[in-house]
Amino acid sequence: MSPGSSYRAPWWLPGGHLQTLYGALFGSSRVDWKRERWETPDGDFIDVDRLSGPSDAPLVALFHGLEGSSSSHYAGALARELARRGWRGAVPHFRGCSGEPNRLPRAYHSGDSEEIGWILRRLRGEPPAAPLFAMGVSLGGNALLKWLGGDARAKDVLAAAAAVSAPVDLMAAGDALGRGFNLVYTRAFLATMKEKAERKLERYPGLFDGEAMRRARTLRDFDNVVTAPLHGFRDTDDYWTRASAKPVLGRIAVPTLVLNARNDPFLPEAALPGLDEVSPSVRLEFPEQGGHASFVSAPFPGNLDWMPRRAAAFFAEAMARREAGSAAYANGTMSNQGAVPR
Repeated sequence: MSPGSSYRAPWWLPGGHLQTLYGALFGSSRVDWKRERWETPDGDFIDVDRLSGPSDAPLVALFHGLEGSSSSHYAGALARELARRGWRGAVPHFRGCSGEPNRLPRAYHSGDSEEIGWILRRLRGEPPAAPLFAMGVSLGGNALLKWLGGDARAKDVLAAAAAVSAPVDLMAAGDALGRGFNLVYTRAFLATMKEKAERKLERYPGLFDGEAMRRARTLRDFDNVVTAPLHGFRDTDDYWTRASAKPVLGRIAVPTLVLNARNDPFLPEAALPGLDEVSPSVRLEFPEQGGHASFVSAPFPGNLDWMPRRAAAFFAEAMARREAGSAAYANGTMSNQGAVPR
């Protein structure tokens, strides 16, 4: 265990790959989500799955990862923790991720901060004025951090935020996913991404080079043909550079937890941000183990409860600071005590 983190990986599940695969293979659970459809300002739609609770209870919005949804293992784990606390939850699906193709040529991407902002402002506008928290996992974590660091008014919307396993350096993460065992994850991502891309071509013939899309074997290849041009980027390098959250972490004014395992296969440890790269509002927590978006704990056969409990505890701390009117919260800062960069 790294200093400053309570996480301990189970002895029977060694290494980042096994810890990552556990979540995807064994972490599913059924949640009684209630779905809403929101029309977007540009004529598209998103689907938002809700977890009900008392109307004055805190609300946690979860932004999922690449090709994720409310069915992802971390969404189920978070729902269990929210139900235990009597809090409410919402999983806004990025466009095309709720099981139905979206209407427009665009889809979603790692730096989709404008979409994040629109969603959170709409949630903030719902009565009553209960605390609103946001949690982003993987791609959703990077997009959330990108918004937090790019919108000076974010502190008027959120009480606190958490980003888990966020690939804050997309160049380092994308290149890592293009080699070695990581290609197993890449192939899984591309299987659904290519299927969705085919549907786009059926609806919008000539939208991009279909043959080049079908030949893509890495995320770099796919993003160069599909994701980048559909969302206003020149190519993959332009996309990964401009969409990365790491350069804006120093401008975040909302109390924010950045939680990454050092053995996360998706982001090399060397690419993790240091204390000199983040604002005083950001708390860094980098356990030695945990894999990507899993953090398995407890005796065999294990569970995924640690990560959502850690995030919820951070939110509860931020809420307590606000209610106490502490100077740290009033100034939009939280101590980096417990941060574990090296």
